[in-house]
Amino acid sequence: MKLTDQELKSIQDKQTEFNKAKIQIADGILMQYQLCKGIDTIKEEFAVIENSMIKKYGKDSSINMQTGEVKSAEDVAAESETKPLEKVE
Repeated sequence: MKLTDQELKSIQDKQTEFNKAKIQIADGILMQYQLCKGIDTIKEEFAVIENSMIKKYGKDSSINMQTGEVKSAEDVAAESETKPLEKVE
């Protein structure tokens, strides 16, 4: 007994589709792993920069990430005491 040519082709095609899907899943997992390693590297580099800035500006300083303005903890505390709360709508 033997499969017909059409049966054989259909089962081979599905096997090929299945194998391609497994490869795509594996590629996705590898990409995820590489991205996670990249994030770890970014975190390490960020920590180096952060420690440098802590030494220069002080541990409790606050940096505005848009403007680069650095404020001491005392300045931030004083501003929060005098600044009225904004209404959120």
